[in-house]
Amino acid sequence: MNLSVILNQVSVNAILAFGVTFVIISGGIDLSLGSLLAVCGVVVALLSQQGGFPIAFAFLLTLVVGVLMGAFNGVIVVLTKVPPFIVTLGTMTIGRGLALLLSNGRPISDLNETLNVLGNGTVGGIPIPILFLIGSFIICQLILSKTVFGRYVKAIGGNEMAAFVSGVRVNRIKIYVYMLSGFFAALAGILLTARINTGQPNAGLGFELDAIAAVIIGGTSTRGGKGTITGTLLGVLFIGVINNGLDLINVSAYWQQVIMGGIIILAVVLDLVYQKLKK
Repeated sequence: MNLSVILNQVSVNAILAFGVTFVIISGGIDLSLGSLLAVCGVVVALLSQQGGFPIAFAFLLTLVVGVLMGAFNGVIVVLTKVPPFIVTLGTMTIGRGLALLLSNGRPISDLNETLNVLGNGTVGGIPIPILFLIGSFIICQLILSKTVFGRYVKAIGGNEMAAFVSGVRVNRIKIYVYMLSGFFAALAGILLTARINTGQPNAGLGFELDAIAAVIIGGTSTRGGKGTITGTLLGVLFIGVINNGLDLINVSAYWQQVIMGGIIILAVVLDLVYQKLKK
């Protein structure tokens, strides 16, 4: 199986993973990714039905919805001081409920043909989802490695108190990383809806775990403060190759989940061992 096919298959998970990389590096976690993807997928489907809004407006409004939902996560984490795991676990359920409410629990079809082209078309022989993956990678890479914001994200994850004493607006940066995660979850939701040409309220189930797994396998520390977008991309590709390989040798989907869970645990253990050896 060639690289183009694998990249196309993992494009949605990669975009999700790029966004949540910032959250994990800052010392947080976002379990609401899959539900947020579903809400945004339903929103873009509702707005993109035949005879509805212009497709550009549908995309823009959907991205705004993703950013606002991400901001909600960040604000709750900052104001309540409740662990992000608990906050985003709650918003995961809220998001799934909103997706079902907006769609009345049914798939949304009869979508604008432009949306289908976005998910299944090509430009110069390259599938459009891969172009979005490449664009997202470049943007996230530049933000994390070349901006003050990126340095602040790493500083907060490394030592939040030291970052605060140094003048970093910790709470504001935390909100921003969840907004960024929400933006890329919305983009992933648009692409998934475009690919299947249907707004599915049950889309994205378990996607947050795949995205977080890719980030961890890619070398981002579960304790925060360390990680790269390149590592996340490699983690996504690793999972994609493993899944494809297991499919080719006809390994049961149930066993695939067991194997992937074991790989995630191994990645976390190796990270902890590495951190101890550094000390």
